[in-house]
Amino acid sequence: MTTSPAGGGTWRNWSGTASAHALRFWRPRDVDDVVRAVRWAARQGLRVRAVGGGHSFTDAAVTDGVLLNLDRLAGIEAVDRLPDGTAHVTVGAGIRLRALNRELAGLGLAMENLGDIDKQSIAGAISTGTHGTGARFGGLATQVVGVRMVTADGEVRDADRARSPELFEAARLGLGAVGVLVAVTVRAVPAFALLAREEVLELGEVLEALDAPDSWVATTDHVDMFWFPFTRRTLVKRNQRVPAADAGPPLAPARRWLDDELLANGIFEVTNRLAAAVPALVPAVNAVAARALSGRTYCAPSAEVFVSPRRVRFREMEYGLPRPALRDVVVEVDAWLRRTREPVPFPVEIRFAAADDVWLSTAHGRDSAYVAVHQYHRLPHARYFDAVETVVAAVDGRPHWGKLHGLGADRLAELYPRMADFRAVRAAVDPGGLFANAYTDRVLGPAGR
Repeated sequence: MTTSPAGGGTWRNWSGTASAHALRFWRPRDVDDVVRAVRWAARQGLRVRAVGGGHSFTDAAVTDGVLLNLDRLAGIEAVDRLPDGTAHVTVGAGIRLRALNRELAGLGLAMENLGDIDKQSIAGAISTGTHGTGARFGGLATQVVGVRMVTADGEVRDADRARSPELFEAARLGLGAVGVLVAVTVRAVPAFALLAREEVLELGEVLEALDAPDSWVATTDHVDMFWFPFTRRTLVKRNQRVPAADAGPPLAPARRWLDDELLANGIFEVTNRLAAAVPALVPAVNAVAARALSGRTYCAPSAEVFVSPRRVRFREMEYGLPRPALRDVVVEVDAWLRRTREPVPFPVEIRFAAADDVWLSTAHGRDSAYVAVHQYHRLPHARYFDAVETVVAAVDGRPHWGKLHGLGADRLAELYPRMADFRAVRAAVDPGGLFANAYTDRVLGPAGR
């Protein structure tokens, strides 16, 4: 990334799937700087986009106009303790999740649910629909109770369920299309620990447990599964919430390094490079990788369990499905891979979320399961992703806004019951498309429509 205080710059996302060559690439020091940047861009007829950690696989942040990096807007502004032990915590929109988790822990608080990456900014994570896993829990946007933003007229506006509720709904998960978020208020819960149990199960056993009302899938707080194509082995992570005081000693440093660094990143990078060099070896490589999996049990503060190091670069597509459709989708994907022998050395990830009321949430109005497919960045992904997209289309799958997919605005409007409401808010607050780009045009439709 290169920047100049008064000039342009080049930005690239983490996965290498998108880059922006902005006429102006600025790092605002405060909200007033954001206001000045938005007003200047409007006068110049330039579009504005904001960027955080760059972990979206899409071109959501790309612009040839003004690109704003919000890393300096990263402090805690206020903590409002509530009688039930929760708190409303207002933070700068650019704070990275890792820093937010650390700050909350110091206050005896935690996020109720998290994804497994903590390098995103809070604004980027909520705006693209980061969800984590937990059949009784919602994604990050459901934990947002207020936002502060700079709108297209250069004004600073606060919105929540009481003040400008429709703007709040459009802004807390809105791809940055209704303004630049400068602060976010999250509902934090008392700090808790997770009893983490990781084990390797046969895929058939996993599929049988998906629909059983009293199975470990139904009764565990947070379930994350990784199934290796061409094998029947699945790494299952079951994380159960326990009081913070129950957190035990951390994993031994040697064991953590062996599992999370050497095997999950170092050796995994080597096996993926081998797969890219000789694609025909992928089934054998996956068999070896799956056999290397081993179980472990430990108890640690929630953020330390939710988050995993991810250093092997990949491309990703993820779809949210109606929960009852999951089993058939996994079976069909397995059958397609075995039939075509498509070289896929990355595991398929399966997660869950509770139904919510966030307008553009992938879990809006339905209990959801997620199927995420990955491909090593040195291998082609289009045929694999297209095939999976065809499978999930039959069950009205909704794509993760921050990951690769092929759907356009017309189909997405059919999948989201509140899309028309979102478009109405967007047309009212940004009729000229100051915050639009090619990505928002493609998935939301042209601004002002």
